[in-house]
Amino acid sequence: MKYSSAQPGRIFILRLENGEIVHEEIERFAREQSIKAAALIIVGGADDKSTFVVGPAQGDAQPVHPTTHILEGVHEVAGVGTLFPDDQGNPSLHMHMACGRNGKAVTGCIRTGVKVWEVMEVILFEMSDCAGKRIFDPKTGFNLLNP
Repeated sequence: MKYSSAQPGRIFILRLENGEIVHEEIERFAREQSIKAAALIIVGGADDKSTFVVGPAQGDAQPVHPTTHILEGVHEVAGVGTLFPDDQGNPSLHMHMACGRNGKAVTGCIRTGVKVWEVMEVILFEMSDCAGKRIFDPKTGFNLLNP
């Protein structure tokens, strides 16, 4: 385990609107507000054809080759995530969502493009005095959190 500490910062309430791409809007907002690190929760609707990473093609393969899932129809969503700077200092969101429709659910990472259907509500909890960064790991191919 690796860890560091942080202090609570500002809290932001965001409403993402129809057609916006979730990770692009949150990362843009973080740049505009000079947010370096945050924890987030989100609820709302994901639009038809939104794409998720739903796991590796093979669990033990290195580097990891992601498997994607494209939503068929509008889905209700609930998600959690973290935001830390990448090795260039840019905000990098890592968020997973559970999406449901008609008694079926899929859970995945939103980094490949989840589009808002009508509205998504986001609560962003900024962390200050935080040293966390996402550093590229060539073994996995991921930008891993380095606390």
